[in-house]
Amino acid sequence: MSQRVDPTLLKELKQYGAVGIEKCFNCGNCTAICPLTSDDHLFPRDMIRYAQLGLKDRLLQSTDPWLCYYCGDCTRTCPKEAEPAETMMAMRRWQTAKYDQSGHGEKLYTSEREVGKAILRYSLVPLVLLLIYHIVTGFSNIDTNQVVLNKFAPVMWVWAVVLFHFAQLGFRLLRNTASMFRHIMRLDEEGQPKIPIGIYVQEFKNFGIHVLTQKRWLDCGEDRSRWMKHLILISGYALMLMLVVGLLWWFQTDELYPIYHPQRWVGYLATIFLLIASGEALIGRMRKREEIHRFSHPTDWLFPSFIFVGAVTGIMVNIFRYLYLPWPTYIIYTIHVMAMMAMLDTEVGIGKWTHLIYRPLAMYLEAVKARAAEQPSPAVVPAA
Repeated sequence: MSQRVDPTLLKELKQYGAVGIEKCFNCGNCTAICPLTSDDHLFPRDMIRYAQLGLKDRLLQSTDPWLCYYCGDCTRTCPKEAEPAETMMAMRRWQTAKYDQSGHGEKLYTSEREVGKAILRYSLVPLVLLLIYHIVTGFSNIDTNQVVLNKFAPVMWVWAVVLFHFAQLGFRLLRNTASMFRHIMRLDEEGQPKIPIGIYVQEFKNFGIHVLTQKRWLDCGEDRSRWMKHLILISGYALMLMLVVGLLWWFQTDELYPIYHPQRWVGYLATIFLLIASGEALIGRMRKREEIHRFSHPTDWLFPSFIFVGAVTGIMVNIFRYLYLPWPTYIIYTIHVMAMMAMLDTEVGIGKWTHLIYRPLAMYLEAVKARAAEQPSPAVVPAA
């Protein structure tokens, strides 16, 4: 199959954070040192070569950027300081933007101004909805004598908005995931046989395993603490999503439960996990001591920043409720919801939400292709 050459690809990748990619002379040292590379996936060398040659279609079809966990060994041993690890990160951003056919991801990855506009636009949605609600009710539901959060923001109305919002985000993520699948599994166009549906079913366990554990990360470099930090972050995030999306009627309540109540300790546990993980990520990006943080793209700050702000404002809402301070509670609650809305609408399409799906999906599809390759070829029946 012929490959079209795009001479602008190198320049385009630099917009997504690629650094020094033109310095690479393809010595292969990066691939030799990488603990995750294999005979079928010679990254990052192949990926850099595709970029230098302008092979956009081949790069878009590859799962290799998602098979890399950025341990930084390749960059530390590169004789030309071509920053291959950061190039792989830039390729993940680039692929993510290409999977999103709405153009949302491309705008946010290539323009800090668009990121600012998106955050402002999305954060105003809950503020406007609350204002409309209180204007319609004549501001009679703002109790300033005591903290009654569920009069200020009725939990069932908030929950309805949350569920509608998540349905929208889920559709967006599903659409982008389907786009990724089409790009990677373009077998018919290359004259290859269709993969039987049974193989997809047999290998689906790989997707579930990697979504829940990201266990491949344990083979990436010597620092296994990164896997644990990621697990803490995702565990806290998953717990909080469960409380907000599935159990908001139970979680947002004006009843002050005793400390031993599950509603308290589940919320506290999720908050502690989120504070520890997001705080560590932000400190690492500020210090720039680790390889992974040396060239932080502006969008790399979004997820930990949003999570940190969300955790801190959530704690403040709780404190003000226990101090019986109505206005501080209502104001911080509004800021909290604004930050969470901005995080979700900005992140779904470019950030950690997509990584949580795309990386396991890439590994799953590679397992499918490997299993299909092991199947015996259909016998060729000679013509009569």
